[in-house]
Amino acid sequence: MTVSQSTVAERQPPALPPLPDPPRRNPDESRANFQHLAINGGALHLARHFGHPDTTLLGGDLYLAPFPPDDMAGIRYPDMLIAFDVDPEAYHRRNAYIISEQGKPPDFVLEIGSPSTGQVDVEEKRDDYAALGIPEYWRFDETGQSHGTRLAGDRLVDGVYRPIAIEELAEDILQGHSTVLHLDLRWERGQLKWHDPETGRHIPTYDDHVARAEEAEARIKEAEAALRAVRKERAATKAAFREERQERAPLEAKIRAEREARAALEAKVRELEAQLQRSDPRSG
Repeated sequence: MTVSQSTVAERQPPALPPLPDPPRRNPDESRANFQHLAINGGALHLARHFGHPDTTLLGGDLYLAPFPPDDMAGIRYPDMLIAFDVDPEAYHRRNAYIISEQGKPPDFVLEIGSPSTGQVDVEEKRDDYAALGIPEYWRFDETGQSHGTRLAGDRLVDGVYRPIAIEELAEDILQGHSTVLHLDLRWERGQLKWHDPETGRHIPTYDDHVARAEEAEARIKEAEAALRAVRKERAATKAAFREERQERAPLEAKIRAEREARAALEAKVRELEAQLQRSDPRSG
């Protein structure tokens, strides 16, 4: 190690230890999270929708704290958080989202309703997330029995959460708009959906990617079939040309022979005429 490298290494702060894992969730919490964020691919769809994995964080089930805590009591660990222009690697390295280290609170937090956490989600966590300065806090409840409503969101205004308008699109569809995500959140027949207002459609899903891949493969096969047809037609045309040349060759040879015979005959005639002129005394 050179002197400059040694100096840089001495100036770098020591790696901060990771925080402990949060306590295990109650079975009803785990089931709800798995149902609405994992098995349906919602988290994956969002991650792919936003992209920029080096600066966009989509996480959950790890601690969220304003500063590195000495005591984990009372520290929240939301079901999902989304933060833009942050360091996802630091989040995973620290096993937590530390606001003082990331330089900003998460942009979005979501809690999935369950009987064991419903009241805490609606009351205590709402106050805690507002105090942390999180711009939007959303709650989704499959049945509406845990949160008292099926879909709810709050937006931070002057340090206080104000309810986000929820629209009833149909009897079994509720929708609210997230300004920080530029997406519409939906409660749709008990499922959590993420719609893009620009397209009016759900953000691309795994099934969408599979369908697009299958469509692309089908187009490739169609193009390959068309190319084979063109090549076959071209080969047939070449074969026809060869057959025509083969049929035309004897005729061309006969024509050449007749031309040669006529030329010889014309030469013979000229020769005879010359002899007649030489033998006719009147020609002189």
